[in-house]
Amino acid sequence: MTKDHSDPQQGLSTRSIHAGDLDDALGSPHTPLYDSSTFRFDSTQALLDVIDGRKPGYLYTRYGSNPTIRSLEEKLASLDGAEGALAFSSGMAAISSLLLAHGRRGIVCIGDAYGGTLELLTQQLPGLGLHAQLIDSAQIDRLAAILQAGTGLVYFETPTNPTLDIIDIRRVAAIAHAHGALVAVDNTFASCVNQRPLALGADLVMQSATKYLGGHSDLTAGVVAGSDANLAAIRPWRKNLGQAIAPDIAHRLSRSLATLVVRVERHNATAAAIAEMLSKHPKVARVYYPGLRGSPGHAVAAEQMSGFGGMVTFDVHGTADEAMRAVDALNLITLAPSLGGAESLITQPATTSHHDMDPAERRRRGITDSMIRLSVGLEDPSDLIRDLEQALSR
Repeated sequence: MTKDHSDPQQGLSTRSIHAGDLDDALGSPHTPLYDSSTFRFDSTQALLDVIDGRKPGYLYTRYGSNPTIRSLEEKLASLDGAEGALAFSSGMAAISSLLLAHGRRGIVCIGDAYGGTLELLTQQLPGLGLHAQLIDSAQIDRLAAILQAGTGLVYFETPTNPTLDIIDIRRVAAIAHAHGALVAVDNTFASCVNQRPLALGADLVMQSATKYLGGHSDLTAGVVAGSDANLAAIRPWRKNLGQAIAPDIAHRLSRSLATLVVRVERHNATAAAIAEMLSKHPKVARVYYPGLRGSPGHAVAAEQMSGFGGMVTFDVHGTADEAMRAVDALNLITLAPSLGGAESLITQPATTSHHDMDPAERRRRGITDSMIRLSVGLEDPSDLIRDLEQALSR
């Protein structure tokens, strides 16, 4: 039995702590870890009642039928304002099941996306008969004509990886729904604290829970949230591809969610300060951050986001080698892929997330060899700024 978390007056911080928690018989204030792979029954009829949905219960962890996993999913659904949520073993597991379930009539991907997502769309899915059309974020005017051919799914990130472009969720949803297509938004960079895609018209929202939801660089997970009807098509793909989250990871993720709001608010504030500093630095050619008033996406971001996030991307004046020297000169900020952790992480997209992309295609997308992507952590802002200034001075 889960606690009632349906009170609309409860804020996001309250729900991130209490939503979905089981009423534990031994008095635990949060859902315990149930690391069982299977669950026993007193009779065949009791087993069939659970399998056929006549009675609540748990069956087999690979199916996601486990108290710890279900509790986490209740919490994640509450945070996204969704009817339900499915927890996965990784963000890419969540994306692949979503696309396999809803991409049969074709997929339109708008704007930049994570390199793994683009590789899946362009290299793996076509071999399974699922075809994607990629359009730039500046080409949304083309969307209606593309959807008239019967394409059934519109997929995009906002903010995008790594250029932090902002895509108007309400606008895309209105066009897609007018043509009978679903809209799925990758909300990883914003998190449910800064942006609520379902409230803006999206049908499905996914996040790599490895990032801000986990928040400590110590777990790998993913989530898709939406209506029960839209999740029903995704669930068997998760089950039969073996993509369900493990109970111990679900338990750790639930622990992390309790501090999600305070962490993201700190990420937001420090990233804004760093973006302002970089925008005035003589060694920096351009800063990509939707919170800057001069940013091309600032107006839309201010409308659909409650905070501008903890990611800051910038180009340095000079070559790829000079950008590499700046990154290598950092002392406090860690050179590593991924994002959203308590520690600040920095990479060059050309050497990590988009390394396998054709260089000409990277340039076409505005991903320069001198581009640096910074995931701002929870350190003291002055220490991060000082580290960036000494590295850039070299």
